[in-house]
Order: sequence, then C-alpha cells, then structure tokens
Amino acid sequence: MIINFKTNKLEKIFNSEKNLVRVYGSMNAAKIKRRMDFLKAAPSLEDVPQAPPFHRHPLHQNREGQFAVDLKHPYRLVLEPNHEPLPVKANGDLDLRQVTAITILGVEDYH
Repeated sequence: MIINFKTNKLEKIFNSEKNLVRVYGSMNAAKIKRRMDFLKAAPSLEDVPQAPPFHRHPLHQNREGQFAVDLKHPYRLVLEPNHEPLPVKANGDLDLRQVTAITILGVEDYH
C-alpha cells in the first residue's frame, strides 16, 4: 500500500527508530515497525488481518471512515483510506480490496 502521514512531524517520528522509541516506548515502537512493514507490503487494506495480532477494525461515531490496528494494549495505530472518491461496493460499503493508499493519523488510546 501507499502510506502517507497526517503531519510531517508524525512522518518524521515513524521514519526514525530512535524517535519511535522516544515517543512511544520500545515495545510499541517494535510493534509499530512490524505493523508498518506489513502495511507497506499489503496490496490493499482488505489484506490486513481482522484477527489478532493485527485486529484491523473500523471505528465508529466521530471516527467513522477510520480504521485501527492493535499495538500494545491499549494503543492502536489509527489510519484512514487515502482515496478521492472512496471506492465503494454496489451496496454502498467501502471496498477494502480497492483501498491501496492510506494515511496514518497517529497512535492513540481512544478507549
């Protein structure tokens, strides 16, 4: 997948292992790196497993249209499709097979 970042600051953090460890701690930094490697290699968002340890899941309410993957509990890597317009199926659902570009929004504990 093509990966973009919400901010330049976030991109700078994610592109440096030292910054990842400083900002998110060593355990989350390692998980973030593994998740990012997988996301880069995945052909589409549909190829990111819904089962643990990734646990790709859609977010709801004020985060409608966003997705998260698990990191070290309770943290999640939050992302959204980066397509205009969004690819949709005939029934109106987002077509995850066609989502080949994402924007990383951040690492959060939104619970």
